[in-house]
Parts: sequence; structure tokens; C-alpha cells
Amino acid sequence: MTDDHTHVQEFFGARAADWDTRFPDDGPAYAAAVAEMGLRPGDAVLDAGCGTGRALPALREAVGTAGYVIGADLTPGMLAAAVRAGRHRDAQLLLADVERLPVLAESLDAVFAAGLIAHLPQPEDGVRELARAVRPGGLLALFHPIGRAALAARQGRRLTDDDLRGEGRLRTLLAASGWRMTSYTDEPDRFLALAVRDGQGI
Repeated sequence: MTDDHTHVQEFFGARAADWDTRFPDDGPAYAAAVAEMGLRPGDAVLDAGCGTGRALPALREAVGTAGYVIGADLTPGMLAAAVRAGRHRDAQLLLADVERLPVLAESLDAVFAAGLIAHLPQPEDGVRELARAVRPGGLLALFHPIGRAALAARQGRRLTDDDLRGEGRLRTLLAASGWRMTSYTDEPDRFLALAVRDGQGI
């Protein structure tokens, strides 16, 4: 495991136990973002970097009992918190590195990723691995329950032009990694970028 991965595990591991209580009002935003993906009953969907699993109930509802939901996270404490919250009933939980997913190529219909991209040691490699796992025409949703400016203010930093989630930079990153961005929303109370998996190989 790289030092970057260890840092991510330590950061989220120290916060896992009270993560949901720190952000108790995010549930409706997660559900709304999942709804915008247009998932269908029977779809196979991955919550990449699922944390405590706040998106898993909405993902399960969207794909129904015939669908398949996976929640993957690098931090054992986050997955343990998901189990304590009962969200393991909505998905198969995997302790896994999003940059090396234990799933077959083109086996998923969609990926939901909340707050993930800023924590990827190599964002282009991580997003390319998501593309490997998704069938051509499949979906990617990059989400955060608050917008970029609000998040920067919360973290005590300035929002700069080279921000990874800025529209131009994100569009370029996705295009280089097998995705075509189809919509981009950056508002005070949510961030959501949707993309479609290109039909060409990656």
C-alpha cells in the first residue's frame, strides 16, 4: 500500500465512528444525485469510496431487488460504520482500492462516487479504472453534497483555477480516462458531474 493510501485510511479511519453525525442532513442530497443518474431496475452499480454507505439505500431502491449494488472502500472503519448503520443490507461491501477494483471489465452499468476524486492518489488512473469496470454507455456520477466554493470555505482554503473539480479540468481528466462528461453542476448546496463511458477501449 502506498503512503498516499495509508494517509487516506488514517484520515477517514479517525473520523469513521462519527462521520454520519457530523453530516446528518446529507441524505436527501445523496438520494437526489442518485435519482439524476437514471438507473434502471436490474442495473449493476458500484459506490466507489462508499464510506459509511449513505448512498447505498438510494442505489438499492433505484436498481431494485434484481439489481446488484457494491460498496467499495479502502478504510475498514468506514465499512464497519456502514454495517452498524444497517446499510450492508443494501449492498455487498468490499474492502478494496478503487484504483484496483476486484471486478470484471465492463461488468457494471454505473458508478456513483461521492467526494472520491480529491482523495485519489492518481486521479486519472483511478477514473480510468472505473471506466474499465463499466460497460460502454454506462454512467459515472461524481458527487459532493456541497459545492466547490462551500467545501473550500469549510476546509479553510481558497478555491483556485487548478481545482481538480473545476469544469474544464474535470472534463479533460474524464476525457483522458474513457469518459465523456454530459452535465456539470456546481452550486452552493451540491456538486454533481455526470459522464458516460466512451465506446472505445481505454
